[in-house]
Amino acid sequence: MASVLLAVFVNGKICKDPKMVSANDFFFPGLNKPGNTSNPQGSMVTLANVNQFPGLNTLGISLVRIDYAPHGLNPPHSHPRASEFLFCVEGTLFVGFVTSNPEDPNVKNKLFTKTLYPGDVFVFPQGLIHFQFNVGKTNALAFAGLSSQYPGVITIANAVFGSDPPINLDVLTKAFQVDANVIKYLQAQFK
Repeated sequence: MASVLLAVFVNGKICKDPKMVSANDFFFPGLNKPGNTSNPQGSMVTLANVNQFPGLNTLGISLVRIDYAPHGLNPPHSHPRASEFLFCVEGTLFVGFVTSNPEDPNVKNKLFTKTLYPGDVFVFPQGLIHFQFNVGKTNALAFAGLSSQYPGVITIANAVFGSDPPINLDVLTKAFQVDANVIKYLQAQFK
């Protein structure tokens, strides 16, 4: 009788045959190396999720290193599949998140912010838009743990103004209640 190889597919990833697993599947080198912050945002996120670190499959956790140049920004974004806790290692970070669409139409979205110093931790709830900004004059460094092996990320400005093809101008002018030239300018920044 021919043997049948069955693969177990969990959370979008195929589990490795247990006989093929090694210590290297549970090891990730490189979070000690600073990321290149020479970009328009002045920040770099180094991922350690299930795509780089197979041993995370089914564990529901991941980690990132975030490097910030002076006045560097990890722009407003959300993680659809994870909450995040951010640990400030060095520098001074202004961080925050905003609530989204309260049930009561008389209540506005609320912004929660804090300035973090080395040793401080801040939590961003799953799915909420959040950011980090280096308000210091020196580089900053943070590590973040996420409650998913693959948290996903939606960078708000990139998604809204940098889509290909672009979102219809009438849609964005009405949504943001601004002149069409403002939308055209913003879209041009992401080409």
